[in-house]
Amino acid sequence: MRAHRNHPGWWAALLHRLSGLALAVFLPLHFLALGTALEGADALDRFLDLTASPLVKLAETGLVLALALHLALGLRVLHLEFLPRPESRTRTVVAACFGIGVAVALLFALNLSA
Repeated sequence: MRAHRNHPGWWAALLHRLSGLALAVFLPLHFLALGTALEGADALDRFLDLTASPLVKLAETGLVLALALHLALGLRVLHLEFLPRPESRTRTVVAACFGIGVAVALLFALNLSA
């Protein structure tokens, strides 16, 4: 591995970009799902029946993880842009962002099972 790939900031930037791509892929699908409501209550009910699948629940949890990671890592970027940043804390900030994202996704998954 190249030396720069060992830096936590590189991994944070990669996760931020990948989570943004996941959200960009999801958005048109979300609009298509919302469009079923325009076709009437029956069409929306048929679509909502499909979302009861465990695989869809897992995908929703992954989506929440992507959203939480993208938000936390985006706040990290704002921190880098506007606040002084000692290099010694980079690993801690990246770990905290990842922890926040995973915690939010786990809370969402636990709420789904209730």
